[in-house]
Amino acid sequence: MAKILVTGAKGFVGKNLCAQLKNIQDGKARNYGVAVDAVYEYDLDSTPEELDAWCAEADFVFNLAGVNRPQNQEEFMQGNFGFASTLLDTLKKHGNTCPVMLSSSQQASLTGRFGNSEYGRSKKAGEDLFLEYGKETGAKVLVYRFPNLFGKWCRPNYNSAVATFCNAFANDLPYTVNDPSVELELLYIDDLVDEMIACLKGEEHRCEFNGLSVQEVQDGRYCYVPVTHKATLGEIVELLKGFAEQPKTLMIDQWSTSVATRQSSCEHGSALAAPSVPEIPVGSFAKKLYATYLSYLPKEKVAFPLKMNVDERGSFTELIHTVSSGQVSINISKPGITKGQHWHNTKWEQFIVVKGHGLIQQRNLNDPEGKVLEWEVSGDKIESVHMLPGYTHNIINLSDTEDLVTVMYCNEIFNPNKPDTFFDPVK
Repeated sequence: MAKILVTGAKGFVGKNLCAQLKNIQDGKARNYGVAVDAVYEYDLDSTPEELDAWCAEADFVFNLAGVNRPQNQEEFMQGNFGFASTLLDTLKKHGNTCPVMLSSSQQASLTGRFGNSEYGRSKKAGEDLFLEYGKETGAKVLVYRFPNLFGKWCRPNYNSAVATFCNAFANDLPYTVNDPSVELELLYIDDLVDEMIACLKGEEHRCEFNGLSVQEVQDGRYCYVPVTHKATLGEIVELLKGFAEQPKTLMIDQWSTSVATRQSSCEHGSALAAPSVPEIPVGSFAKKLYATYLSYLPKEKVAFPLKMNVDERGSFTELIHTVSSGQVSINISKPGITKGQHWHNTKWEQFIVVKGHGLIQQRNLNDPEGKVLEWEVSGDKIESVHMLPGYTHNIINLSDTEDLVTVMYCNEIFNPNKPDTFFDPVK
């Protein structure tokens, strides 16, 4: 069982890391294969006495504390180097040589546009201090140079362009893009947290830096998170425009530009090509950006109305549209009502009754005997029934008093210019 000290616990990374460490501690996240006994959260409101006690007990230290928006340039060195020195001196005082992780920045490379960065110099000083501490004490030191971070709980209008843009689109606020062609390397908070927990197991990713470029080296002085994404400011804004329109379009995957799916891997030095059809695959930038965008929505946007197509038979409401994978809808049939009575050439559907008692019928139009296949369905025993191409089909509410509620999946969105839906009674 490990006792974990997290400094800067109330910052963006600290909040996310502590939340997941507590999930592990409470037995809610069991997939990591690591045990956590206690999480000590140190921040500006903590006392020197607490830091002293926690440094004596910690089995692992995540040093996320730092300054990135000071009143004056001198505070960079004081906040990023000064506290690091205090932390390491306190560990030495107690003879605690547990592993220590340092949150640094790509600006510490002091190359390119970061060549004259006071923030970068303060971070580099902190790195050197930690590396020297490791040599002196034999403690395991893990120094990470993070690129631009994004994800839930990130403060907008501070030091994250992604957080600022997500907040602006979610809350209909003005925003400015000075140069849409500027490309960022982006690290999603969940990927960062997973790497931090891997550190607890001794499974961190090691590297050396050549400027901003990562070279994987098993015994490298530095560490890195192997999954990052690259996107221009213009691409990010275009994706967010699509997200903001989703309540109107119901589309959940129209955002697939090249950036929506590409992923940069420091480990392999390559990028994943965008697929030929729009989608939001596992691990894609679009999926992570959409989750981030949603976390900034105000209450009035969390719920949005859907268009219900209502008549005397009941209603039909489309829930979700996708470019490549069709749509999902809810169909409500009044007692005794029959719906459907049509067939498709290529389109196929699945009917899932979730409430009520009904009968699904299908007849192969190419069957000379006109045999009708039947499935009695009920919300008490949920099952999925395929509507087969070339079979005319219907769904009948068998109840005299209760509505029949059916979830309907169709493999393509309805196209009024090529409907592929043709009336023909089943019997």
